Amino acid sequence: MIQTSTGEAKALIAMSGGVDSSVAAWLMKEQGFSCIGVTMKLFQNNSIGVSEAHSCCTLDDVEDARAVAHSLEMPHYVFNFSDQFQKKVMDKFVRCYEQGITPNPCIDCNRYLKFEKLYQRAKELGCQCVVTGHYARIARDAKTGRYLLKTGLDPAKDQSYVLYSLTQEQLAHTMFPLGELSKAQVRELAQAHGFVNAAKHDSQDICFVPEGDYVAFMERYTGKRYAPGDFLDLSGQVVGKHRGAVGYTLGQRKGLGLAMGAPVYVCGKDMIGNTVTVGPESQLFSNVASAEDMNWISISSLEAPMRVRAKARYRQAAQWATVYPQPDGRIQCRFDTPQRAITPGQALVLYDGDLVVGGGTIIAKEETV
Repeated sequence: MIQTSTGEAKALIAMSGGVDSSVAAWLMKEQGFSCIGVTMKLFQNNSIGVSEAHSCCTLDDVEDARAVAHSLEMPHYVFNFSDQFQKKVMDKFVRCYEQGITPNPCIDCNRYLKFEKLYQRAKELGCQCVVTGHYARIARDAKTGRYLLKTGLDPAKDQSYVLYSLTQEQLAHTMFPLGELSKAQVRELAQAHGFVNAAKHDSQDICFVPEGDYVAFMERYTGKRYAPGDFLDLSGQVVGKHRGAVGYTLGQRKGLGLAMGAPVYVCGKDMIGNTVTVGPESQLFSNVASAEDMNWISISSLEAPMRVRAKARYRQAAQWATVYPQPDGRIQCRFDTPQRAITPGQALVLYDGDLVVGGGTIIAKEETV
């Protein structure tokens, strides 16, 4: 790993204006790195129809990052990556929802912006590594020489799930200084050093959908109006009207507006027919998922069935499963117990203890066997 006590190594610090990246910057300075702070401008707020006060990438965020950088005697720059963010993240977000797929834009932002575009810029500036405020750890396997991604020590804040796409080269030139800290410790450090954002709340929403209304965002962004359609029961009978299939996700119960004598949940969608199928919660469970676009970290490839713990959603606890290689490079993951609402478009991330084995994108679920 990259280490220094002389200040000769240079680090590019991704500073969002939040407390995590600010403390990460301080920790890198303490390790003797020559640091450059960078805030990424990912979109124009007026382009998504929200005010400057209700999303990230605000002037206040930039000023908070700049103030912390100044207090640490670090240069600070703003890089405009809005074109790339629109193409790689926002356009994909809309395209996936229109196809009935539920993407994770934070994973795409990490993959294409933080650890691709920003890493390229870091090399141009002569920096040896990119640093972020993620709660995860990086190590190296002495036997194989492979770089390893490990969970953060604080299980409540672990973010390894959204980092599974990191390549070996990127892991070799990335540092996560917060990996062994808890959120409480991070805030204590920020307060001790008088950072202006020490008490700043964490962002909980997708940055370009700050109000949480995906359909409203897509309609503003595309200029479209999504047509209403039919709710169907499991037998195909119409049981009500919905406001557009794009607005519903597998497993959803709230907001359906259906009175059917018992709770019902979204069990499926037909985007061509613009129908949403609802049924009892028992219909949501399956124990097999297929995934593609795999990125392997602790191993170079999957050659034989492997026991792992797997997560099909970010906030889900990892569950015991066996993964099987498929001839086309995809994998089949067979969970020991059925899982609720395995959703195409979400990430399937595999763990061996605290190591991330690898991950990919869910393309299908199969019925319980």
